[in-house]
Amino acid sequence: MSPAYVLKRIALICYTLFVVSLIVFAITQILPADAAVMLLGENATQEALAAVRERLGLDAPLWQQYLHWLGGVVQGDFGTSMRTGQPVGPALFEALGRSLLLALFSILLMLALALPLGIVAAIRRGRIADLVVGVISYIGVSLPEFVTATLLVLVLADWLQWLPATGYVPLTENFGRGLLHLVLPVLTVSLILIAHVSRMVRSELVDVLHTDYIRAARLKGLSNRTVLFKHGLRNALLPTITIVALDIGYLLGGVIVVEEIFALPGIGRQLIVAIQSRDLPSVQAGALIMATTYAIANFLADIAYAWLDRRIQYD
Repeated sequence: MSPAYVLKRIALICYTLFVVSLIVFAITQILPADAAVMLLGENATQEALAAVRERLGLDAPLWQQYLHWLGGVVQGDFGTSMRTGQPVGPALFEALGRSLLLALFSILLMLALALPLGIVAAIRRGRIADLVVGVISYIGVSLPEFVTATLLVLVLADWLQWLPATGYVPLTENFGRGLLHLVLPVLTVSLILIAHVSRMVRSELVDVLHTDYIRAARLKGLSNRTVLFKHGLRNALLPTITIVALDIGYLLGGVIVVEEIFALPGIGRQLIVAIQSRDLPSVQAGALIMATTYAIANFLADIAYAWLDRRIQYD
């Protein structure tokens, strides 16, 4: 991967985020909410409302408001929350850390289970193992997150009482207790990811194992293990990387239901609270942070592509 390509991708990410910032700012401006009313309440006088609008710069033209907001974002200042009166950035980045922790554990569990399941289903195509993996995958894809979460809470938290049903404990405060609180959310998210990725691995590996270069490798006398892991799986994983990169966006924005059910204060839940309370600075910052994380995840996926397949050259 050439340095020129890296710079080109970074420039593309910056351009994409600039467009996202325009869209997010425009959408928040048309929402039925008045920042001054949110701060002072419905009973505030017109003079007080006008003073707040002037202090916040809301009486300036929209393009000036956007440039002022964008300038603050570039410097790491995402504004002040209308709901809490505190800086938006620290709270959202703390929530992002919790969501990324959930995403990290979910992806690790997914890789630990989905890859073996996909491999077994591929090498035993048409047999009982393939059928079992297929049924598990279809069930995982079919069940919505709230159904899976409810079933896990009923079985593991209510009936068996092995795990806490809701709540969050920072790992830095109590590592063991924090892990116990993460088990149910991680299982809920991982089941969906395992269903997607195991079927993808199975499908791609079946196609790869029937290619000419795999036949040539077997004719050379290479062991089945070497053919499978060194030649077959390495190439079959390329589309899987794309799925995992796309799942990063799902993990950040699509697990709002999971975070709400298990009372996990992640960035998705924070964004929902900000939308409900018309906290526009938090909405703007949350959307931009999630877009940035998603763009970085796709960039890392391209790097992984080039590492797994040396034939891929980015110029």
